[in-house]
Amino acid sequence: MSARPDAAADAAADAPIVVTIGNPNTGKSTLFNALTGLRQKVSNYPGVTVEQVSGRAELGGQRVRLVDVPGTYSLAASSPDEMIAVDVLCGAVPGLGHPQAVIIVVDATNLRRNLFLVTQVLEAGVPAVIALNMTDLLESSAISVDHEALALRLGVPVVPISAAAGEGLERLGAAVADVMAVPPQEAVTINPALDEAVGELAAELAARGEDAHLLELRRALIDAGGYAEQRLLEREGEALRPRLDALRERVGSGRNLATLEARDRYSFIQGLLDGVEQRGEPGRQRARDLADRVLNHPLWGMLIFAAVMATVFQAVFAWAAPLVDGIDYLTGATGETVRSLLGPGLVGSFFADGVIAGVGAVVVFLPQILILFAFIIVLEDSGYMARAAFLMDRAMRGIGLSGQSFIPMLSSFACAVPGIMGTRIIANRHDRLATIMAAPFMTCSARLPVYSLLIAAFVPDTRYLGGIVNLQGLVLFGLYVLGILGAALTAWLISRLYWSRVKSRFLLEMPPYRAPSPRAVAAKLLSRALIFLRRAGTIIFAVTLVVWALASFPRAPQAPDAAATQSASSALENSYLGRMSHLVAPLFAPLGWDWKVTAAVLASFPAREVVIAALGTIYAVDTEAEDGSNTLTSRIRNARHADGSLVYTLPMVLGLLVFYAFCLQCASTIAVMRRETGTWRWPLAAWCYMTGLGYLSACAIYQFGTLLRAT
Repeated sequence: MSARPDAAADAAADAPIVVTIGNPNTGKSTLFNALTGLRQKVSNYPGVTVEQVSGRAELGGQRVRLVDVPGTYSLAASSPDEMIAVDVLCGAVPGLGHPQAVIIVVDATNLRRNLFLVTQVLEAGVPAVIALNMTDLLESSAISVDHEALALRLGVPVVPISAAAGEGLERLGAAVADVMAVPPQEAVTINPALDEAVGELAAELAARGEDAHLLELRRALIDAGGYAEQRLLEREGEALRPRLDALRERVGSGRNLATLEARDRYSFIQGLLDGVEQRGEPGRQRARDLADRVLNHPLWGMLIFAAVMATVFQAVFAWAAPLVDGIDYLTGATGETVRSLLGPGLVGSFFADGVIAGVGAVVVFLPQILILFAFIIVLEDSGYMARAAFLMDRAMRGIGLSGQSFIPMLSSFACAVPGIMGTRIIANRHDRLATIMAAPFMTCSARLPVYSLLIAAFVPDTRYLGGIVNLQGLVLFGLYVLGILGAALTAWLISRLYWSRVKSRFLLEMPPYRAPSPRAVAAKLLSRALIFLRRAGTIIFAVTLVVWALASFPRAPQAPDAAATQSASSALENSYLGRMSHLVAPLFAPLGWDWKVTAAVLASFPAREVVIAALGTIYAVDTEAEDGSNTLTSRIRNARHADGSLVYTLPMVLGLLVFYAFCLQCASTIAVMRRETGTWRWPLAAWCYMTGLGYLSACAIYQFGTLLRAT
């Protein structure tokens, strides 16, 4: 994923580098967002498909470039993307340079686990400050932490903060500025014998003219077979392997160094916490255990999960309806106003039919997308999603996937691209491939505008249970379930291709329950809104203008008023778009589509939500609708075939919905599948499989539904 940085961000590229690092679920991203605000840019680390998020911040009166490292529990690395944290600390990332300081974000309620990474980072010798986050939860958790004593024992500043509440950030910034102004502190020493071996290896390489960071050499020695060792041997040659083995034997006396590291490090941590941390017997912990027993129960947990998801989709329609109707009306009224001001000519059609009708037809669904993401963000920040992941582990294994597949699949509800990139956490190649092929079936945010338009236009707003449940929300929920079933079937079929597979374990931390910060939720929602509007203003805008041009040329001569309706429809049908669509329309006639639907669907293959903009433009160009309607919803309701029959019948609409539930219409997804699999074979297979499944399903629904209506 990449985003175009602004000029100010480029100007800050020469500012001191400060890195934020920490375990997952420690509030690291919340702190990063609080320090940088919207002054961020997103790109990929060179050579790997891992997001690099950086932004401008002012810490202690000094402007710095803040770089967020992906959350990790340890610096042990078994793949290139996991090696990113080590490379950033070593200053080995091209274009980034050596960090002048590192902010280690720590969960104050879980110090023992967090300090494992802290002690590893301190061995890098980079000036560091520990951000002791979530201190506002200590009292309710019956925990007390003497942060001053901890700072004294570690030799680095420890600053209590609450990133979600914005507390302690000024003190944190001042501490970072102070450590950048003084020489680096001495590295933490846990295993002197290992430190000696690392020093010897560094001296030997230096004598040969080779330069290697001590942290990289430490990880190469400890993590036998890990990525640090693999990369070192690629650089220095296999002749170095016997020397590494000899040093491991000397330090560990035949024992595994990774096991010794865990033993020694946790022993060191226990000594650090002696007298620093005091834990009581909190009632909140008992309440959490009770909640976990319910939410993780095989039956009750699944029922609650289904109820939560159903509530989300009910709210998407019920809460967004007034805003959607308002934006829809405003779009239509604005188009009519522009047309009346500029006249019925080419310029007026360009702005009214091309720009306003096309882009506005997509922007109208922004409220529904934001409501959906608001629920997802709240569920994630509250700690519920981790419970859902644990619960779904059983179901994932039932279809032949690793439990690790749940997180990438869950990410695909927002967009399949980060979901597919997230499969890097899956060690087993076959599980990873099955997840990549299944992820595009998950109903992403790009499908939501298509679903919303068709459901709002053709599914009645019938209410049940005193108005709590509405039929439109139930249909939307059913489409999400259909996508999940399609993903499950695909994963099951692919898993059957590989009969001998190593079953991997799924380890997932259960974060504490927390009340989501309104500020953090709002910041994330604003980010999603900007991404959606940027897409609407670039890709969708460009495709819309192409569709408008094809639908508007060649220009037909002006017809008398009495023949205006017939002339407008005839001109559209004889345009370049009409001619091209008529050529392929017979292929889609068994689905009940006319040439206008066919044209819009074909235009949406680069990005599926483009179909809304394309339909908005096509029906806007055909401005002389008999009912005088000016909204896309009313226009498609009244669209008719040449013989006068309705185009959008119930069987046709249901088939179109299923087509979009299955079909792979996203160039970005295809591209990232190619990058992650290293071949075009799998993305092309996925496109053919999903498109074929969508076509056959839509055809069967239309033909069978039409037959039932005729009998």
